[in-house]
Amino acid sequence: GKTLRETKIGYVFQNYREAMFPWMRTIDNIAYPLKMEGRSKAEVDRRMAELVESFDVKFDLNRYPYELSGGQQQTASIMRALAPGPEVLFLDEPFSALDFEMTLFIREKLQEVFMQTGVTMMLVSHDLEEAVYLADEVLLLTKRPTKVAEILKYDDPRPRTVATLSEPSFVNAKKQSLEIFQREVRR
Repeated sequence: GKTLRETKIGYVFQNYREAMFPWMRTIDNIAYPLKMEGRSKAEVDRRMAELVESFDVKFDLNRYPYELSGGQQQTASIMRALAPGPEVLFLDEPFSALDFEMTLFIREKLQEVFMQTGVTMMLVSHDLEEAVYLADEVLLLTKRPTKVAEILKYDDPRPRTVATLSEPSFVNAKKQSLEIFQREVRR
């Protein structure tokens, strides 16, 4: 195995407004980790084109982050975290401040990234539906002191779609997670 230092890690913050450098154009924010790694201009340009295509970006990346909507800022934050090709991507409640339409869009894009790259994603969420929908395993935690109460496996095939939300296996997994959650909250 690899040491932590040898593992490429990406991180998507919950507060995307504070995660971007306000003095840099959005495209430069996304390219920042690649430039820090010393990648050539050609490599940076190629990777930016891949990400723009992958996320079907329709907004102007030459604008500053504060000129973008919250969903556009979070899309850019996710693109920046994915730019260097991480092996592990940590997502700290990435949908908590987004509207439903943008949440569905980013869920879809994250699934596509997972299916194309196999990157390991660790999602922190307080939304049980979101956790079950995106995860293969949901770790449900206890109150303090925090520990893993139970691990719920959900292995329905990908891509998961809006139709997945009404599938019996999904409804059952969500119900199980809610039962575990309620049991732990009442302790």
